[in-house]
Amino acid sequence: MRVAVVGGHGKTGRAVCAALAGRGVDARPLGRADWADLAGAVAGCDAAYVIAPNLHPDEPAYVAEALTALTGAGVRRAVYHSVASPYAPAMPHHLGKAVAEDLVRRSGLGWTILQPGAYLQNLDLTGPLDLPYSPDVPFGFLDLADLGRAAAVVLTEPGHDGATYELATRRATVRELASEAGVDVRRVPDPQLHPWLSAMFAHYDDHGLPVGTRVLAWLLGRPPSPATT
Repeated sequence: MRVAVVGGHGKTGRAVCAALAGRGVDARPLGRADWADLAGAVAGCDAAYVIAPNLHPDEPAYVAEALTALTGAGVRRAVYHSVASPYAPAMPHHLGKAVAEDLVRRSGLGWTILQPGAYLQNLDLTGPLDLPYSPDVPFGFLDLADLGRAAAVVLTEPGHDGATYELATRRATVRELASEAGVDVRRVPDPQLHPWLSAMFAHYDDHGLPVGTRVLAWLLGRPPSPATT
């Protein structure tokens, strides 16, 4: 089996490729250099995992172009890397993924949508942690390796066409994770690096990003820990 991983050179793509390789699948990571002839790059692949760049200014257009290339090359299945709670009007980049999800569902391909929670690896818990939003709101955190494993399952096993899966490895607050790591967490002002990030931090302040853990546990064939559900 051969699977194209569109956007395959970032940390998400590397995790997916590693999990596919562990199943003996020929994973083909694709990046910007392949975009000029994406249909040619995905030719001969049985399926594709589609990841848009972080904070892409027009994710629906990016996904539409990828879907056109997959269809033109005869790729039969697409798994789209979305986000937990895509329809969140306060977060523009989440809304872009919600629109892209609709394109995937209407693409004519066999499709599955994964909606990951916040990555555990996005938190540097090796020392004191500065956080531009409340450390006490609930999150569903996802380990990158678990994301890769889940993607490999839905790409290589039957029965996932037409499914949308929210994914989290564990539920916790940032303060709980920091306490477990033995580090302090401090609330700091928003650095205002990007207006969409500022909108996300404000949303996190009010709501966090809660995601359940049982779907991932089912996909990976393991019972969810009572401490993480």
